[in-house]
Amino acid sequence: MGSIRGASRLCRRGITSDSYAAATTEPISSDAAKPYEEIPGPKPLPIFGNTWRLFPIIGQYTISDTARISQLFYEHYGKITRLTGLIGRPDLLFVYDADEIERVYRQEGPTPFRPSMPCLVKYKGEVRKDFFGELPGVVGVHGEQWREFRTRVQKPVLQPQTVKKYITPIEVVTNDFMKRIEDIKDEKDEVPADFDNEIHKWALECIGLVALDVRLGCLGGELAPDSEPQKIIDAAKYALRNVATLELKAPYWRYVPTPLWTRYVRNMDFFVEVCMKYIDAAIERLKEKKKARGDVHESELSLVERILAKETDPKMAYILALDLILVGIDTISMAVCSILYQLATRPEEQEIIYKEVMSIAPDPSVPLTTRDLDQAHYMKAFVKEVFRMYSTVIGNGRTLQNDMVICGYHVPKGVQVVFPTLVTGCMDEYVDDAKTFKASRWLKDSAGQKLHPFASLPFGYGARMCLGRRFADLEMQVLLAKLIREYKIEYHYQPLKYKVTFMYAPDGELKFNMISRNRQNSPKPTNTR
Repeated sequence: MGSIRGASRLCRRGITSDSYAAATTEPISSDAAKPYEEIPGPKPLPIFGNTWRLFPIIGQYTISDTARISQLFYEHYGKITRLTGLIGRPDLLFVYDADEIERVYRQEGPTPFRPSMPCLVKYKGEVRKDFFGELPGVVGVHGEQWREFRTRVQKPVLQPQTVKKYITPIEVVTNDFMKRIEDIKDEKDEVPADFDNEIHKWALECIGLVALDVRLGCLGGELAPDSEPQKIIDAAKYALRNVATLELKAPYWRYVPTPLWTRYVRNMDFFVEVCMKYIDAAIERLKEKKKARGDVHESELSLVERILAKETDPKMAYILALDLILVGIDTISMAVCSILYQLATRPEEQEIIYKEVMSIAPDPSVPLTTRDLDQAHYMKAFVKEVFRMYSTVIGNGRTLQNDMVICGYHVPKGVQVVFPTLVTGCMDEYVDDAKTFKASRWLKDSAGQKLHPFASLPFGYGARMCLGRRFADLEMQVLLAKLIREYKIEYHYQPLKYKVTFMYAPDGELKFNMISRNRQNSPKPTNTR
C-alpha cells in the first residue's frame, strides 16, 4: 500500500499517465487482502438494513444531510467505509484515499460504469423504450450502448473549435441577463430573494442555444409559472432533486406507481416533447440552409446541425439534447450560485479578479474572445478553488466491473464505489493548508504546493468525464468576466450554510447587492448581436 502512495505522489506534479504506469508497483495481492466483510461501517438492522437511517422521524439522516454523512463516515470509520443493507440497492463503498481513487480510475476499461440513476434507467429502458431504443444516450446508460452513443456525439461536443463558436452567442445571453439584473434591482442595488431562479433562466437560455439551437426567451421579463421556459426549469429541478429520494429511500416506485414516480415520468415526458419540437425545427432550418446555399461547410454549422448532418436518425439529436438539458440547467446554476456567493463574501479575491479582467478586456462594448478568457488565469483559479472547497458535485463513483483490492480489502465486482470529492478535496494529506481558501494554489507559479490531482475532480475523470464540461466552463467564464467587470458584488446578511439538493450549494436567499462599479462613466452592457 505504501508503495502505491509513493508512486501516486510522484504524479501530483509534472508526471504524465505514461510515466505513472512505469513508476507504480503492484498493489496488495488478492490473497493478502482482508475480507470485504471486515470493512468498517454502520451496522444494518434485520429486515430494514441501513435504509431505516433515512426514514422520517426514526431515521438519523435526511437526504439533504448527504454531505455531512460523507464527512461523518470518514471521521468514524477512516479511509474506507461500507454502507450495506440499502433496500433495493447494492452496497455503497466510500473511499477517502486519493491514491486509491486514482488507481481505481486508471484501471478502468473503455466502458466504465458510473453508479446509475435507477429511476432514469427505468424511464429510458422500460417506460419509454419505444422512444430511446438501443442507444438511449449517455446519462444513466452504460456498457456498449453508452460507448456507441458517446463515440458518435463526442467529437462535435468536445471539439474546441465547436465550443469557441458559442462565445459570442453566450455573451449575448449574458448581456440580456445583465439587463435583467438592472430591471430587478431595488433602489439599494439589491436583487430579489429568488435570484437563483434568474440564474436558472440564464443557464437555460445558454443551454437552449447549445442543445436546441434556439433562444427560448427566458430573460425578456417575468416568466409566468406556466410558461414553457419556467416549466423546463421546474421540471429539471424536480427530476434531479428527487433522485436521492427515489434511490436511497425504500424504492416502492419500482413496483407500484407512487405519486413521486408518476410525477417524475410526467416531467421526463415533458422534456422529450420539448426536445423533439425544437430539434425538428432545427432540421427544417438545416434543410432550408442547404437548399439555399448547397453544401454547407461543417465549420458553419451549429452543434445541433453538425449532429443532424452526420446522423440519419434525428433521435441522436433528440436524446443528446435531453441529456444536456436534464443535467445542465441545475448543475450550472447551482455552481454559479456558489461561485457568486463566494465572490460576494471574499471582496479581496473579487478585487484581484476585477483588476485581471480590466487588464485583459477593459471595454464592455468590445466582445469577449477566447484569447481574453484564456488569459483570465486568476478568475479560473478562483472557480477551481470554489469547486475544491465547496464541490457542487459532492462525489463521483464507479460500479466495479471486476474484483479489486482497495485500501487493503478485497472488494467484489458489482459494489458501487463512492469517491467523496467534497471530503478528499479538503484533506491536508492531499492539499497544503486545505482548510484555507487560496485560489493562487491553482496557478502555475505555485508548483511547490501539494495538490493531489485526484482529490478534487468536479467534472469526473476519464472516459466518463462530463460530456458538457467545455460548454459549462465557457458559460461560467463569460458570465463571471462580464459581471465582475460591471458590478461589485456584495452580500450583507448572515452567512449561508451549504446543503445538498442534488447539487451542493448555499441554502438561502441570494440577495446580492450588484453595485455598478462606475455609475456615471461606465457604459451600460452592450448587446453584441
